[in-house]
Amino acid sequence: MTMGTTVALGVSSSISVYKACEVLRGFQKNGLEVRVLMTLNASRMIAPLLFSALARSKAIVDPIQEESGGSIAHIELAREISLFCVAPATANVIAKFAKGVADDFLSTFYLAVDSPVLIAPAMNEAMFLHPRTQANIRALKAAGVEFVEPEKGYLACREEGWGRLAAPERIVEEGLRLVRRSRSLAGKRVLVTAGPTREYLDPVRFLSNRSSGKMGYALAAEALSRGAEVTLVSGPTALLPPFRAKLVPVETGGEMGAEVAARAPEADVIIMAAAVSDFRFPETAGRKLKKNEFDGRIALVPTPDILEGLGRSRRKEAVLVGFAAETDRLEENALRKLREKNLDIVVANDVKTEGIGFDADENQVVIIDRNGRAVRTERLSKREIGRLILDEVEGVFGRKNR
Repeated sequence: MTMGTTVALGVSSSISVYKACEVLRGFQKNGLEVRVLMTLNASRMIAPLLFSALARSKAIVDPIQEESGGSIAHIELAREISLFCVAPATANVIAKFAKGVADDFLSTFYLAVDSPVLIAPAMNEAMFLHPRTQANIRALKAAGVEFVEPEKGYLACREEGWGRLAAPERIVEEGLRLVRRSRSLAGKRVLVTAGPTREYLDPVRFLSNRSSGKMGYALAAEALSRGAEVTLVSGPTALLPPFRAKLVPVETGGEMGAEVAARAPEADVIIMAAAVSDFRFPETAGRKLKKNEFDGRIALVPTPDILEGLGRSRRKEAVLVGFAAETDRLEENALRKLREKNLDIVVANDVKTEGIGFDADENQVVIIDRNGRAVRTERLSKREIGRLILDEVEGVFGRKNR
């Protein structure tokens, strides 16, 4: 079985379960192998033998029978696939995924995959529009899961409403797009910086900022999902690094500058999402200073501009992305930064707006390239913003390396 040519198709117990057969055949017609994973209740609605015959491999149904020889089925299969598609997905399956419940093969498998995940919900309108279901969907989108939204139509409850499974051809089309994107940065090296830096006055006091690192970590995760080799140079955060990212922890701007300078010459894409302190103290005391040692003034000196240095020294075929955290004249200031730092792309956001930017789970940005093309986003999760930024990066990379 060849890496990148297999889809895992999750099937749960919606009345529309029979349409999963069309989804399976749609992927096959486009040259993909399909492995089917069924919930126990789904297997009571439609025989697993049907999916086994169509897929030409045994459908996996709980209770799980692990293969002999010591292999762990959900781990082995998770390493083979280029897409995990759940169609149809019930409210129960969506809730399990959102909460990290792993009590059957399907939900356990979700926690093991690092390929793109596509979910096609199917349920009664009241269930789909219920606040808990919508909250679960939002949580999964924030984690990078993509959805094929259900349609409005005649439902099993004999009512018209939202919740009807999307057309199989739509599900297949979105799945194929994700399969292509899962390899769009294969073989590329992406360097991402994230989080704040700390400039120490003494061993217990430092100068820093409100950056949580969430935007940079989301960008690293998105680059990994596209097949890139990712190095994440991160200031102090409370975040776990994305699986498979090479984490390089730093504290000060000087440390971050040194690590970036060492890795930038080999990078195809450099995304400077860290909020590096603009100032530091002239000296760092080796002991905690006492209050009576201050005269009311603390001197500050500028730190080296890492981004400006990269703009002068990076390879011309590499893509350099900078961030502009602004409180006024957003696009004007961002464009100035793009020109002065010799960036390919600048991502600007208004950090005075409550609930976005620093230390928030969501963001709203303007993505501007050096030709002046601007993409203005709505308020989205940082993972969704990262997806839009990487789309623009790929476009610029493609134009520079034709």
